[in-house]
Amino acid sequence: MPELDDKQPSGRDGALTAGCLLLLVLVVDAAAALLVVIALAVRGLGRMDAGTGQTATGVPPMDWAPVLGFGTLALAAGTTAVVLLRFAHRTLGAVQLTLCVFLTFHTLEIWL
Repeated sequence: MPELDDKQPSGRDGALTAGCLLLLVLVVDAAAALLVVIALAVRGLGRMDAGTGQTATGVPPMDWAPVLGFGTLALAAGTTAVVLLRFAHRTLGAVQLTLCVFLTFHTLEIWL
């Protein structure tokens, strides 16, 4: 009777696993991005209502919500990329790493 450790997954099983993993990562990233967009939109609506009838006396303080939101998304994408690369899904990990770099640059652009 063959050992379970010696059994190698076929190319079809590997592709199916990678496809399901890609779909799961895509759904999680989309949900996180939607949560950040909703939080930023609600925050923006609150700022519009609070600013009526007031005069500007100086430079408004820095709004850290977009920086923290996109920074959190970049951290989540980077963590997912490291996990995918660790479990030998190089293509999926490279896509996630590219997304992490894009989000990191976007966060730095907002911050600076």
